[in-house]
Formats: sequence, structure tokens, C-alpha cells
Amino acid sequence: MADKENIRPIYSELQGYLSQAPASDKQYLIGDPALWEQINETINELARVSGENYERFGLTPGQSGGGGKKFLDTNTYRAKIGGLISKLHGKYFPDEPAPFTGMPSTVISQTQQQSQSVHVQMLLEVQSKIDQKLPEFGEGTKERTFLQKVKGSLSSIKDTMGLILLLVNVAKECGLSIDDLKSIFG
Repeated sequence: MADKENIRPIYSELQGYLSQAPASDKQYLIGDPALWEQINETINELARVSGENYERFGLTPGQSGGGGKKFLDTNTYRAKIGGLISKLHGKYFPDEPAPFTGMPSTVISQTQQQSQSVHVQMLLEVQSKIDQKLPEFGEGTKERTFLQKVKGSLSSIKDTMGLILLLVNVAKECGLSIDDLKSIFG
């Protein structure tokens, strides 16, 4: 059996993919090949590291309509990644808390995990938006300084209120108004 510490980064990566998966009630099909290709690469890496076959968890898109464009069913995506995470949990990490609420756990633990998932998703979205906006502002500008400071402080954020306070305080420190913030993130 592979060393669980070699499996842990892959296990965490898969959990990240599942936490960012679109809800099947909001989006039925996924049309971005980069998404399933990345996950399939992760599954291949897992097979190399563990020496075991995980092909059955691979994501294979189908075609929808007459355009020939490939799509992946959201339910299939979530089920396969969730199944693989559960398998890895049972094999390598059974002494640790279940990674998500689809597995038996206490209500308190489920609520904490859901809250953490929302928190992580929020921070990832803010960081992504900052990364997207940074190139729009030149070196030394108030806006770029603001974005860099916020990005550097995201890891200390514990909740939504903390994020709001961070944004307001750093904006004030950089000499930006609320209208400036709206134009940066708008």
C-alpha cells in the first residue's frame, strides 16, 4: 500500500474539485474539457503514486445535441469524484473525519464542513477575481497595491465579516473610496 502522506495531496486536490463542482440543480451539464481533463490527470497521478488502478473513476464526456460538443453530466462528475474521495478516505484515512457531508457524520460536523466549504469557496472566488484584476492596474497604483494587500491577507480571513472588514480597512489604508472598490470589482 502506498504511503498515505503521498496520497494526501491528491486526496485534498480531489476534495477541492468536488467542493467547486456546480450543483446539479443549478447546472446539469459541464462543457469545459479542461475541467474533466485536469481531474483525469489527477486520477492518473493517483494511480502512479499508489500503484493501483482507479480508471473506473475517470470522467468520460458524452455528446449533446447535433453540434458535436462534448459535455459531462454534473451528477456523474459529482458521483465519481465523491466515490473516489470516499474510497481513498476508507483506505488511507479511516481514522480521520469524513471529508464531506455525504458520508456518515454528526450533524455538528456536517454543519462545520458545509460552513468551511462555503468559506473556502468564497476565498477562492475573491482570490480568482483579484488575480483577474491585477493585470489591469499598473505597478505602484493605489488599486494594484490594494489588490496585492488583500490577496496577501486572505489566508487570515475567518468569515464573511472578516472579508468585508479587510476590504474596507485596506481600501481606507490605500486611499480608495467605496466607489473605487465598486469600479475595481465591478
